[in-house]
Amino acid sequence: MASIALVSVLGPDRVGLVAAIAEHLFDIGVNLRDTTFAALGSGAEFVALCEIPTGLTAGQVEAGLKGLPELEGAEIRAVPYAFDPSPGPAGSVTHRITISGGDQLGLVARLAEVFRQYDANIVRLEARKLSDQEGSLYVTRFAVFIPQQRESLCLATVSNTAGALGLSCEVEESRL
Repeated sequence: MASIALVSVLGPDRVGLVAAIAEHLFDIGVNLRDTTFAALGSGAEFVALCEIPTGLTAGQVEAGLKGLPELEGAEIRAVPYAFDPSPGPAGSVTHRITISGGDQLGLVARLAEVFRQYDANIVRLEARKLSDQEGSLYVTRFAVFIPQQRESLCLATVSNTAGALGLSCEVEESRL
């Protein structure tokens, strides 16, 4: 039976980085589950829950990744995953919310507090300051689970919070 490991790579961003990691994991029989990748400035982060086949250890996965030339200079870690790899109901995304406008100190903290107030769970978060060529905007995207009975009040509060700061707020329902 397969075990579950958390694999993380943090290092310089390069073309082909995801391809090198995914190909290596495939070649050794590792199946990807929840996986994220993000370019972070000139760096990049890859994080995945992986099904490790019987006979292979997280340490062996880590050692193999450390041998890839594309990962030179990266921090690489593969460790057994101690949590249930299957998300519960609060791990499903009910709404995708995009807030954009000028950079606002504390914006993520304020919105995270709104979500907590309404028992909403942040499933994914992406915040990015766009370059001058891209309009110098600060864009924050939340993928959240909002309990149906708290949905209207939560979304109104998020919208009001963004509006009070002069930011735009777009909400997309996403029942996946």
